[in-house]
Amino acid sequence: MSGDRPDPREEQVRRMLDGPHPVLPPDLAARAVRRGGRRLRWRRAAHRTAAWLLAALLVAVLVWAGFDQPWTAEPAQVTPPLEGW
Repeated sequence: MSGDRPDPREEQVRRMLDGPHPVLPPDLAARAVRRGGRRLRWRRAAHRTAAWLLAALLVAVLVWAGFDQPWTAEPAQVTPPLEGW
């Protein structure tokens, strides 16, 4: 593309930015703040719930490991010698 011709997309964007701007509702900022607060509370509740579930899972695994003791070796299942054949 040659350097002497401006980009038509750039021209279109400039016309859009220079044109009349739409009127915004006067309570737009207040609504945005309320919505952001709701999202923040929802996110905190979700994180708190996930932390509680993770803690409960950890406790359950520790209790299971304390009773079952999976690190100990199982006793050998050796059959007694056959005598009297």
